[in-house]
Amino acid sequence: MRLSTNFTKTKKQVPADEQSKNAQLLIQAGFVHKEMAGVYSYLPLGLKVLNKIAQIVREEMDAVGGQEILMTALQVKERYEATGRWSDKVVDNWFKTKLANGTEVGLGFTHEENLTPIVKSYLNSYKDLPLAIYQIQTKFRNELRSKSGLMRGREFLMKDMYTYALTQEQHDEYYEKIAQAYRRVYDRLGIGERTFKTFASGGVFSKFSHEFQTVSDAGEDTIYLDKKRKLAINKEVFTDEIIHDLGLTKSELEEVKGIEVGNIFSLGTKFTKPFEVEVEDAEGGRVAPLMGCYGIGISRLMGTIAEVMSDEKGLIWPENIAPAKVYLVRLGEKNAKVADELYENLLQIGVEVIYDDRDARAGEKFADADLLGIPYRIVISDKTVEAGKHELKQRTEAQAQSLGLAEIVKTLAGDNKV
Repeated sequence: MRLSTNFTKTKKQVPADEQSKNAQLLIQAGFVHKEMAGVYSYLPLGLKVLNKIAQIVREEMDAVGGQEILMTALQVKERYEATGRWSDKVVDNWFKTKLANGTEVGLGFTHEENLTPIVKSYLNSYKDLPLAIYQIQTKFRNELRSKSGLMRGREFLMKDMYTYALTQEQHDEYYEKIAQAYRRVYDRLGIGERTFKTFASGGVFSKFSHEFQTVSDAGEDTIYLDKKRKLAINKEVFTDEIIHDLGLTKSELEEVKGIEVGNIFSLGTKFTKPFEVEVEDAEGGRVAPLMGCYGIGISRLMGTIAEVMSDEKGLIWPENIAPAKVYLVRLGEKNAKVADELYENLLQIGVEVIYDDRDARAGEKFADADLLGIPYRIVISDKTVEAGKHELKQRTEAQAQSLGLAEIVKTLAGDNKV
């Protein structure tokens, strides 16, 4: 990508109407555009990051046997009446509307009632189970507290997975398998060390559900953390009984703020029995499958990473989700040929590059490289061309290295770090 042809621009001023650091940085860097509170459009660089996060989530869901589909955003009233969830007293943050013929529909906030009738058409025998189906789709929730940027949206991108199992043992086994997949997602996104499996209320379905909380002062949840065991308890269930049941020691727990970046629930038969979903078991009987649901907010992850992986200069993207691996700075028109050739060489070997070929001051280009959070910066100038070596610097390092073009290409072509 040549910046001279990119329609977005960075902003010098922090948006006055944004309280959260993630939204301030993402807007300032030209990754997102705010439409209204809790609603953002994703611009070219921001969409690259969002898609890369989604791909990591997709790969880990596929690895545990998940099958991806895409369901409708419009939701049928009668299906939610069947499970008792259409009432505003039960779900109070739902966007609803009427079609031209007067039919009431909801805008997708979750999809148990959408998926189960689909699954019913194909489930026959215990041999069809366990089953895991997921989608990555825009969700809509009328959040009252949309003040945390991408971390609390009214319209957001989410991965929601649903499992169907014959027995509690089969369900528990898949539940834990997906919990481990979540752990791998956070590790790959660079927030694994600060993200903890957190015990929360299981509602009417089980004693516990589990959240995954990323420790941050910007978080809305209070959790009590045992760093040694990498476990935490949400304040909502923080009692002496729960602490004892989990084998934790109260005096060793640290009170911190957390951003919820995932949750997993056991659902029992609440969403299979109303639709009369049954399969034949090994003895010839009929059994209603047990369900689980597993959510990860893709856009919330983007906001969380921007919140916790940034500094006074701007964003610091992990290499595998950055919009590009390299920010190539060209200083001076007479160095265009050298910079153009390096740009093309890097693209040919599969290295993503943002090429700053604008007619702008060096300080402005360096500041934008830092604000955008690109992992590596290369500087080609009169000085470096004359020396035959150019500056290669990591975003998180203070000092640059002087390397020849061949060394730069070799370094960036592999996974090795400078």
